[in-house]
Amino acid sequence: MTVLITGGAGYIGSHISKKLTKSVDLIIIDNLSTGNKWAVPEQAVFYEGDIGDSGLLDRVFSKHKIDCVVHVAASISVGESVGNPYKYYFNNSFNTLKLLKKCEEFKVGKFIFSSTAAVYGQPSVDIITEDTPLKMMDEKMIIDFSNSTVGKGIDFKFVILRYFNVAGADIDGFIGQDYEGATHLVTLAAKTALGKLDKFTVLGKDYPTEDGTCIRDYIHVEDLADAHLVALNSLDAGESDIYNCGYGKGFSVLEVLDAMKKVSGKEFRIEFSDRREGDPAKLVADSTKLKNKLGWKPKHDLEVICKTAYLWEQWKRPFSE
Repeated sequence: MTVLITGGAGYIGSHISKKLTKSVDLIIIDNLSTGNKWAVPEQAVFYEGDIGDSGLLDRVFSKHKIDCVVHVAASISVGESVGNPYKYYFNNSFNTLKLLKKCEEFKVGKFIFSSTAAVYGQPSVDIITEDTPLKMMDEKMIIDFSNSTVGKGIDFKFVILRYFNVAGADIDGFIGQDYEGATHLVTLAAKTALGKLDKFTVLGKDYPTEDGTCIRDYIHVEDLADAHLVALNSLDAGESDIYNCGYGKGFSVLEVLDAMKKVSGKEFRIEFSDRREGDPAKLVADSTKLKNKLGWKPKHDLEVICKTAYLWEQWKRPFSE
């Protein structure tokens, strides 16, 4: 099987690439705006460029007989999406539409899409299933596109994976998040524990939670990569579906910071500021469907997430070394 991964040199994309390169022929497109060339596996065919470049897409789809597209190239900062929605509609929704049209043109019938728990907006329930009311655009485009291909000579099937809070680094230490503008809580906590930041600023302490800080469901990036592998295998059965990717357990910001202090053995200063616009108080996944239907089994926990993130931030050993 030949698989194209968009954003395959980025934080999440590189972990998926590392996982899939063991079993498929891999092609990666990445503009390296947040990704790194050294994170691309040696076995992969790499194209530096943007998926919004129609000419680049034509060259890649024409040269390679692609069986499946794994679409991970997207902007993901909640705060930025509120302040600059145009960038997000263009980079995420419009470019996804271009990619879908290219799949139709070249008869690519399998598509895995990296969605997000942000589609649930401000949920009114504690545990979120795939049926919880949501806000979305890209997902609806993919579903509508799949329906529209019936009778057109392409049996287009998709899997949509709704990521909850992805964190941690490669257990082997080869890849991790290496982007100066990173806003992930665990990454910033690791930087603070190492003294790269002089304090950790908690955004909001007045949420309706036990300690007043946001609660999130954290998933190790390798467990998420495994979810993509089982999703790819499920497409061989020719069935489309949507799955939550999380552990089903939430941790507050302060609990995560305590976990980072524990695994690092370091104390660090914590301050509080106002809430960030767009942040719900609690987002916790019900990932029963992913476990039961696809047989996915997470291997890690919050301490492993924090420890691998800390060790990566401390040593950073890319493929090039």
